[in-house]
Amino acid sequence: MEMELISRERIKPWTGTPAELRNYRLCFIDNIVFGNYIPLVLFYSSPHGEQEQEHETLKQSLSHVLSRYYFLAGTLKDQVSIDCNDQGVLFLVARFSCELSSILQNPTQASLNPLFPDQLHWKPINSTSTILAIQINYFPCGGLAIAVCISHKVSDAATLSHFINHWATLNRIKQHHLLSLPPFPVPGASLFPQDALPLFPELLFVKNDVVCTRFVFQASKIDSLKAIVSYHNVPNPTRVEVVSALLYKRAVSALGLDFKRTSFRTAVNLRKRTVPPLPENSVGNLVWFLFLLNPSQTELHDLVLKMKQALTEFCDTYGRQFGGKEKDTCFITECLKQAGSDEESGSLFCCSSWCRFGMYEADFGWGKPVWLTTTQCPVKNSIVLMDTRDGGGIEALVNMEEQDMAKFERDLHLLHYASLNPPLSIYPS
Repeated sequence: MEMELISRERIKPWTGTPAELRNYRLCFIDNIVFGNYIPLVLFYSSPHGEQEQEHETLKQSLSHVLSRYYFLAGTLKDQVSIDCNDQGVLFLVARFSCELSSILQNPTQASLNPLFPDQLHWKPINSTSTILAIQINYFPCGGLAIAVCISHKVSDAATLSHFINHWATLNRIKQHHLLSLPPFPVPGASLFPQDALPLFPELLFVKNDVVCTRFVFQASKIDSLKAIVSYHNVPNPTRVEVVSALLYKRAVSALGLDFKRTSFRTAVNLRKRTVPPLPENSVGNLVWFLFLLNPSQTELHDLVLKMKQALTEFCDTYGRQFGGKEKDTCFITECLKQAGSDEESGSLFCCSSWCRFGMYEADFGWGKPVWLTTTQCPVKNSIVLMDTRDGGGIEALVNMEEQDMAKFERDLHLLHYASLNPPLSIYPS
């Protein structure tokens, strides 16, 4: 893939950030989150305008949306705050010699990595780094890819989705005046403030030499998994529950591990699980961790039932004690202390679901994305779940050490339900 860099610049907010908003506080969960960039790339088949006109419009709409997401145009000041100095966000435009269809027919890390600005995906951020970096990638067919890297210190997947969709809406309507701007997002610190909570060390990536493989579960296969689980009287199993339980079960089996020493951890979006629920447009790392520890019953339906029971207990504790009238500072302190420690024994599989965040709704004026994805995460035995374009299936990006992945990719029970990196169409039906 030959790449020509057309331009590199900083895009600043359309209106300056008021003095009273200059110091943006991070919430107590942000303060322990690892300082790496979350990557996302969205592919579009064929915008109708001239390329130069397209990226000028993208820059203008980006500048306007940054007037609302002003904290993304600042710099990290310390562990608890951002200096909203309107430094701006990094904006690159590149042109590739290959066709978009060649990437979609065989998506690999080698073909995806050059699409990201300065290849920042999952790299650590420092105090002088840009919080947000964007690269617009053009292909000879007229298609393009928008690649985004955003600091995990200030954003979870839901926050990234809110930002992308607001930017897309502004670009689509092409009416860049104050009345068309979205409302200010709700800062996580207004919901989960640091206050007098102690500061614990920021979490760090445990870097490993891993490879990433994409497994796609079509809606019909997920329905089969749901039917198996429902037959054993598990009520209303969800897509994410049955897919994550199957991945966990097959990974432990394929890698010759022991369930008694192999735990499963998944990130839970707190927005709808606190009492009362958080505003939909609240931003920051508003997630916490749910553990499935040492299950004694390991059939698929048993694992899904354990996940459901664990989620109910999670909502009854974390959902109430993290915020609202029942906020418990001592409980939060102990949770932060445990999250910042490295006392996990045995093996651990980590899962994060980006499903139902509406990322496929990001229409910049050229229709919805034909595909979107993230990239290889350097955390061993980590899984990211994403919607398929039709909304009914799930794409699982699994990161493992190479020798483990070689075993996992050959697991026949898994491959009965999942396709291994299937090709995508530039014009999906």
